[in-house]
Amino acid sequence: MSEQKSAPAKKGSGWLNVLVDYGPLLVFLGVYRWNAPAEPNPADEILAIIYGTMAFMAAAVVALITSKWRLGKVSPMLWFSTALIVGFGALTIFFGDPVFVQTKPTIIYGVLGVALLIGVWRGRALLQILLEAAFEGLTHEGWLKLSRNWGIFFLALAALNEGLRANLSFESWLWAKLWVFLPLTFLFTFSQIPMLLKNGLSLDDGDEDAETPPPAS
Repeated sequence: MSEQKSAPAKKGSGWLNVLVDYGPLLVFLGVYRWNAPAEPNPADEILAIIYGTMAFMAAAVVALITSKWRLGKVSPMLWFSTALIVGFGALTIFFGDPVFVQTKPTIIYGVLGVALLIGVWRGRALLQILLEAAFEGLTHEGWLKLSRNWGIFFLALAALNEGLRANLSFESWLWAKLWVFLPLTFLFTFSQIPMLLKNGLSLDDGDEDAETPPPAS
């Protein structure tokens, strides 16, 4: 009887993970800016938002396919984010109202934040399932603390998104996704390293494919 060999797992790439996570947002911003009117014009502004949203939806699907093709997997977070991008993007295009694409991050952050905190309350580290990655040596208590911290951070981002959406123009809100949410996420990620090290994380033997939760875009 011949033994069946399973296909080797595809090796992750840091730059590719970043491209999959942030590429669609950059496409959205680029297409919107390219089509944005030079002078204030509500009709042309809505048209630029619609063009940007269409490109955003297409780029999100391409990112999902690329993740499956090059990384060999699609994380639950990416499935969830892409589904909402397509769904809320379609509503934005149909109604010609940017509020749908602007509230999408609030919903993603809110749902994830509540889910993670409920998981911690029940003694389950849902972040480990969400990322489909294991940090070498990290204890169960460490995973619970990480899930708790990200849950609180996600809820803070949901509140921040609503505050910015209510007080900024669409273009300013879009730039905030790049210059506010992205730095905050990276800073928060690095702030967790001391806690992870105290709870058993090994930097020498850590999983190369380990990742942090991507943005809600």
